[in-house]
Amino acid sequence: MDNGRGASQTVRNAGTNGDPHVQEVVKAAHEELRQLMRQRAEVMKRIGTVKQTIVGLANLFGDDVLSDELLELVDRKSGGRQPGFTKACRMVLMEADKPLGAREVCDQIQQRMPPILVRHKDPLASVTTVLNRLVEYGEARTVLRENGRRAWQWVSDPTQSEFTASRAGGMSA
Repeated sequence: MDNGRGASQTVRNAGTNGDPHVQEVVKAAHEELRQLMRQRAEVMKRIGTVKQTIVGLANLFGDDVLSDELLELVDRKSGGRQPGFTKACRMVLMEADKPLGAREVCDQIQQRMPPILVRHKDPLASVTTVLNRLVEYGEARTVLRENGRRAWQWVSDPTQSEFTASRAGGMSA
């Protein structure tokens, strides 16, 4: 029965033959994937908003108002486990009061958690990559500064338009 072709090759061949049933299944799966990706982006934005609220409360009233579990969830637990590189970028953006450039994020990580940058040959490139991924995830947005350079801002209000964010970012640079 096995002719050396995998299942994906068989599906690919069936699709090129114009099998309407296969095309219907692929189309439905594609639409479901797109819908799930939109939902994930919305959930990630909402998580970011809630985390930023909790971080703001902890900044006002001190970390002792948060349980250990909550400190871990918002990446503020100072236990033995070092937060990851992406978590560090998230934390810097969440706590920033204005859009930050990649160099500024890198500098903040260097000041707060220098060991995280040691593992990276080109920390600035790594930070830029992570910031762009956070944009893809819907957790951050890019803002164009007046000098034409990009900056990144944590998405605290998913209903805020890109236009509003761009104007605010441009003025605060």
